[in-house]
Amino acid sequence: QVQLVQSGGGLVQPGGSLRLSCAVSGSILSINVMAWYRQAPGKQRELVAAIISAGSTNYANSVKGRFTISRDNAKNTVYLQMNSLKPEDTAVYYCNARNAVRSYWGQGTQVTVSS
Repeated sequence: QVQLVQSGGGLVQPGGSLRLSCAVSGSILSINVMAWYRQAPGKQRELVAAIISAGSTNYANSVKGRFTISRDNAKNTVYLQMNSLKPEDTAVYYCNARNAVRSYWGQGTQVTVSS
């Protein structure tokens, strides 16, 4: 089993920054991929960024150059640094962990970009 606890998020003005955190516990060594997804009202959940166990990263085109996914192995935490935020980044953001058996989800956190 893997447990994910998210923190961060909130309200920010366009052009601002936020950092999301995802604390991971449980069967950490089994995890192959950590990722962040988001879901805006009326839209499907979409992949924002992912980092695999070897350290390589992948980003949605809409966030490339603005968002950065990283991890701190000592703290068992994955981060999503979001810069130059736009109103279209408004969504509930979810942390995700995948191993060979299943996918796990964090509780979700609201990010609202508005003036």
